[in-house]
Amino acid sequence: MNPQEIDFHLSSMNYEEVGNAFSAQPVFPSAVNQTDLNGSQEERQPEAAAVARTPAFDDSLLDAYSRAVTGAVGRVSPSVVNIEVHTASGRTRSGEPRERRGGGSGFVFTPDGLILTNSHVVHDARRIEVTLADGRRMPATAIGDDPASDLAVIRIDEARVDEPGLIAAALGDSQQLRVGQLVVAIGNPYGFQSTVTAGVVSALGRSLRSYSGRLIDDVVQTDAALNPGNSGGPLVDSAGRVVGVNTATILPAQGICFAIGINTAKFVASRLLRDGRIRRSYIGVSAQTVPIHRRVVRFYDLPKESGALVLSVEENSPAKGAGLRDGDVIVALEGKPVAGVDDLHRVLTDVRVGVSCSLTVLRLTEKLELKIVPEEAK
Repeated sequence: MNPQEIDFHLSSMNYEEVGNAFSAQPVFPSAVNQTDLNGSQEERQPEAAAVARTPAFDDSLLDAYSRAVTGAVGRVSPSVVNIEVHTASGRTRSGEPRERRGGGSGFVFTPDGLILTNSHVVHDARRIEVTLADGRRMPATAIGDDPASDLAVIRIDEARVDEPGLIAAALGDSQQLRVGQLVVAIGNPYGFQSTVTAGVVSALGRSLRSYSGRLIDDVVQTDAALNPGNSGGPLVDSAGRVVGVNTATILPAQGICFAIGINTAKFVASRLLRDGRIRRSYIGVSAQTVPIHRRVVRFYDLPKESGALVLSVEENSPAKGAGLRDGDVIVALEGKPVAGVDDLHRVLTDVRVGVSCSLTVLRLTEKLELKIVPEEAK
């Protein structure tokens, strides 16, 4: 029958006949409500249910976003731990020491049981207990903590390299992050273990002031929800690599959370493992950020239009020995511009401890170069 004959045949049929013709031979036969040549309706239903329960069928129901999140969680969750901390909290009326309990999150980053977390989670802890992803509780000891970067390293006591349940998380590169990139936060907020939240990188290069007063650089802002107890947990990318250590949230806001970049964490962890602490320089001044007159900026071709005004100089300090005076404005240290107090903290790194440095200051309208030898901060 050629196409013209088919068209004529259909046109000669009434609507009822056409409807009956299509309903008699369905295009997509269903295993639930139709009987095929292989068996009855009751025989086909269990087979259809079995197909629906297969992993391949389940994966097909997930979109790309869901597969990315579930994949990242599957890779990192075994490395995330819950940290319970006991700190001293005065004494009872009978004179017995009183303990206060706290906690947070962390993640294993070496096969022998080294865990990275926040300093404010384990600082001044008398006793630390770690709960692994498989539910085992193990004692741990603090290797070192750095309040200035809010990072700490602890070790599970008597852990072996082949210890079951100790799976090291893969560390990424926070310098490769892009705004809008998918990230996943894993932790134990309010004691709910292995809680997962997802979001995107909201901003990069943020600065966050730690509870010690120093400025933390390379901070990642994200809208992946964080709550008390998430501190110290990993922030991971879609490939399951740790790109940050969750550290803080702005409580009144919605979706403004922060994580310390993993590159900063790598540096701090290496120094804590080597020395047990981070060595930082000290010059002995009290300062504040002030603007510099535009004429002075243009005359000396200064890279910044502000500096650190010296309010006071401590006695017997490196600044006193270098001849620094009240009212001087620090504009550079060892050739690096200083636009304010925060810049001064940044350049006072451990490489300058005990090493003579060039300090550039403005004294009234005169530009001076002073030699200063920073000491190690206590």
